[in-house]
Amino acid sequence: MQPYAWGSRETIARLQGRPVPSPGPEAELWMGAHPSAPSGLERDGRRTTLDAVITADAPGVLGAQVAARFGSRLPFLLKVLSASKALSIQVHPSRAQAQAGYREENERGLAPGDKGRNYVDDWPKPEILCALTPFEVLAGLRAPADAARFMRELAVPELEPLAALLAGDRADARGDVRATVLARVLSWPAGQREALIRDVVKACHQEVDDYGPYHPECGAIIQVAGDHPGDLGIVASLLMRHAVLQPGQAVFLPAGGLHAYLHGTGIELLANSDNVVRAGLTGKHIDIPELLKLTDPAVEVPLIAPRDLGNGIAAYDTPAPEFRLYRAALGAGPVTLPGDGPRLVLSVDGTLTLTAAGATLKLGQGESAFLSAADATVTAAGPAEAFIATVGG
Repeated sequence: MQPYAWGSRETIARLQGRPVPSPGPEAELWMGAHPSAPSGLERDGRRTTLDAVITADAPGVLGAQVAARFGSRLPFLLKVLSASKALSIQVHPSRAQAQAGYREENERGLAPGDKGRNYVDDWPKPEILCALTPFEVLAGLRAPADAARFMRELAVPELEPLAALLAGDRADARGDVRATVLARVLSWPAGQREALIRDVVKACHQEVDDYGPYHPECGAIIQVAGDHPGDLGIVASLLMRHAVLQPGQAVFLPAGGLHAYLHGTGIELLANSDNVVRAGLTGKHIDIPELLKLTDPAVEVPLIAPRDLGNGIAAYDTPAPEFRLYRAALGAGPVTLPGDGPRLVLSVDGTLTLTAAGATLKLGQGESAFLSAADATVTAAGPAEAFIATVGG
């Protein structure tokens, strides 16, 4: 359990059948083998951790092909994420960027736990989030013309030069105009920030009161301002696409995709890394130059509908080689689980019965299990709803 300050005190506790509210915020429940917080398990009558089991026999646990591709690291990490406050505006690196950044920070002598690090490992961190409740996000950047219309709708004089750039009314420097405008917002003169943020929030309140064309986005920005008063991320949010995922809908965040999760509970599956570069809405380390270097304004941040595979199984397709997410709505009859190699299975509703080679394991709501490569064919029966994480294609 990760007790980040933005976490809910209800949702994960309720999922696991514990008293509500929990004693403190519970933001993320991790299932996997990340070295900083690996899942516990029992082997041969003793307690150990999943990363230790994999390290001891990667080909046997992960399968020879997966071990050849990813070494002794389970390539994915499964989470329940529950946000009652807005998370940071952030971006994740590609594999090449992570390797270069991790190497550079090591060469500079930054200790592994140094709070000034951007790169805690040399892995990329693409991710998918599937909503369990309505889940509000800022995901990717708006088209330049749309961002210009939004700024002009607010009629904040300080924003007009930026809107003019976005609308093409004035010549832009080299590169994508959105990168230029984002850089200007995040480097706004310190003595002028308070007034800019105040005027933007005031204009957003007016847009909501008038039920203007951008009232949903303005409602989200008002919420962000309440969670993180005085933060320049409030203004940067004007450049970002706003969406509310409905239960079962997902968003995929590739490398370079600027995003922020605002409110809701979902299942998150990501490459087994914790590399995050932040721009605002956080008390953690912020590195604006590095974020601007990693952000790709043109990258697609798609919303994804599940692909029906039959028998109550649906797949969420992404290009990430490290993972694939499945959702299962199962009745009493057994169904063969998708995927092979290592898998993580999480029950989010009901009791899930897993069977492999004559052995049976029951998972109650909020419980999870690891299936190794040796568990080749596994059937599952409910009634239950579950998520399955596997290696990507």
